[in-house]
Amino acid sequence: MESLPLEVIGNILSQLGAARDVVIASTTCRKWQKAWRNHVRTLSFNSNDWSAYHDLTTSRLEILITQTIFQTTGLQCLSIIMDGVDKFSAAPVIAWLMYTRDSLRQLHYNVRTTPNINILEKCGRQKLEVLTLAYNSITGVEPSYQKFPCLKSLSLSNVSISALDLSILLTACPKIEILSLTNLDIAMSDAQTTMDLSSASLKDIYVEAISLDKFILEADSLEKLHLNDCTLEVFELASKGTLRFLKIDDVSVIQLDIGEGTENLEVVDVSNFTIMWPKFHHMISRSSKLRRLRLWGVVFDDEDEVVDLQTISACFPLLTHLSLCYELREGAVQYGLQGPFEFENVVVLELGWTVISDLFSHWVTGLLERCPIIRRLVIYGIVSEVKTHDECQILATLTSSIVRLMRKYLHVEVQFEYE
Repeated sequence: MESLPLEVIGNILSQLGAARDVVIASTTCRKWQKAWRNHVRTLSFNSNDWSAYHDLTTSRLEILITQTIFQTTGLQCLSIIMDGVDKFSAAPVIAWLMYTRDSLRQLHYNVRTTPNINILEKCGRQKLEVLTLAYNSITGVEPSYQKFPCLKSLSLSNVSISALDLSILLTACPKIEILSLTNLDIAMSDAQTTMDLSSASLKDIYVEAISLDKFILEADSLEKLHLNDCTLEVFELASKGTLRFLKIDDVSVIQLDIGEGTENLEVVDVSNFTIMWPKFHHMISRSSKLRRLRLWGVVFDDEDEVVDLQTISACFPLLTHLSLCYELREGAVQYGLQGPFEFENVVVLELGWTVISDLFSHWVTGLLERCPIIRRLVIYGIVSEVKTHDECQILATLTSSIVRLMRKYLHVEVQFEYE
């Protein structure tokens, strides 16, 4: 241990993360204390990591954090997550940010203060690469001063901000690649709640629990788009064909437009979503590189709509993972399995039901026959609402049918997931 360089000891302490653990470990000997003061690069104060954070008064907690931070030099990653803790005074928090701002690369910040602190003002024009903000408000973004020339990742959760300020903030981050927006309180300047964001460098965006009339995103380099639990009237994406990953989960949207540049899509994952199948299929039909397609718990806008599996096999020849779960109707099963098509490259098939019926086993049989190199089959089902004898009988018959079917496919791994 005595032969370890100070830099290595500093890296070891930095891996501990939690400030309390780092301070305790640094008491090992004088050499470790020296490494703690000069070579620790990561500190985390998280009220969920140590119950005593909730027992201390805010003034005592402010002193504790101040003393700990001020013993370090060259801190690069600082995390201060104070859930369920009373508001801090602004002065000590500003002192923490000003003391570390020259060296800081990552800041994860969830601190309520009186009065509110303008985080952008304290951290702008520095070397910050990752910024995570929660339960704060951002007002009056000034792009000429509050620039983030090195910022690559920005996460805002439960933050109050206007649509205009968010747009300006994004333009103040010329190198941003990852953007996460969760449950924002978005202030609008007019009657129509429209948000217009633009970034030439953005590659990955996650949007959760946001309600808007219109959301327009212009991102020439976007590769990953994930919408979760959102209510939107219109969502429009303008990109240059770089999109590779599309996930839509529990989203209500009247008009969805991801543009014409879908030829590089590799993953499409849609769940708990009402779709107009012909329009949605047209939107992704040029994605000849698609490898994973998941349509789970989807509801069709028109009851007569059918997922045309033959068209899917023709449009997406490289598909290796296929996951389907939607309400089965007799006509839909028969029409959906028409034609001599095959999923030539599908190795994993996931199938589920929302309402159990005798049609499911026929559907499974038809799909298995069209997957010549399948290696794994996963059956998902909801059985918690099964009450009547007839429904129990259907489940028993289905299970027996699957068992008999799998005797023909001994090379296939079968897994059942019931809830």
